[in-house]
Amino acid sequence: MKLGAIEAGGTKFICAVGNDQGEILEKVVIPTEAPSITMPKVYQFFKDKGIERMGIGSFGPIDLNKEGGSYGTIQKTPKIDWIDFPLAGEITKQLEIPVVVDTDVNVAALSESRWGNATDVNTCLYITVGTGIGAGAVVNGATVKGLSHPEMGHIGVRRHQADSYEGKCPYHKDCLEGMAAGPAIEARWGKKGIELADDPKVWDLEAYYLAQGLVNFIYILSPERIIMGGGVMQQEQLFGKVRKYVIEMLNGYVSSPRLNANNIDEYIVPPGLTTEAGIKGALGLVMN
Repeated sequence: MKLGAIEAGGTKFICAVGNDQGEILEKVVIPTEAPSITMPKVYQFFKDKGIERMGIGSFGPIDLNKEGGSYGTIQKTPKIDWIDFPLAGEITKQLEIPVVVDTDVNVAALSESRWGNATDVNTCLYITVGTGIGAGAVVNGATVKGLSHPEMGHIGVRRHQADSYEGKCPYHKDCLEGMAAGPAIEARWGKKGIELADDPKVWDLEAYYLAQGLVNFIYILSPERIIMGGGVMQQEQLFGKVRKYVIEMLNGYVSSPRLNANNIDEYIVPPGLTTEAGIKGALGLVMN
């Protein structure tokens, strides 16, 4: 059986044909421009490929309510040209196949649970720290959704006593994303993160905020593993600092052998999948 998959990102659409064994058979990368430019190229790639259904992991916010009339429609995204674009509806119309949609971070979590660093657990959380901060979760093989999709990057965090930066988020200023995403690092310190690699105070402060987020997610979701990806997490010194702060902030409240100094390195981990995490996760939405 041939299946279609799309990783719809802010800079590029990765489109692939795969099968129900999770194998990618053919793939193409299409720049994310206006829908009128990008989508005809997407339709053309999939035309006459014989795919039976499509999975999409998309940037958001995006409507995931199947009971409403706007399932798979892009909502108030910074990519203005895409606001109110019915992504799932247009693909269904053009290709005449059923479509399943989820967020890019949810499908990354799904991908890690099937093929990556969370294959041995039933619950995991995937958080990406880059231009923004987003997180997705998988519980017993299904991604977490409700009224909409989780917006874990916008939880509140306590400001560090030595930090006077107001926060970058246009909606909340000092939420987790506003204090710890890539643009916040640049705005606070006057340089991009990659130029600050050798400054320990930058990454200690970054870890302080990220650890607060993880502690909240542990309290709420109790994931059996946390996977941290994204451009900012390429600063490998962050992992040790985040793990240390998580243990300190939990202060022994959650009783689990995973959450001690001996095992935390196997609890908070980098992704097992890299370049194909998103597209394989999108394929995973429609494999069964």
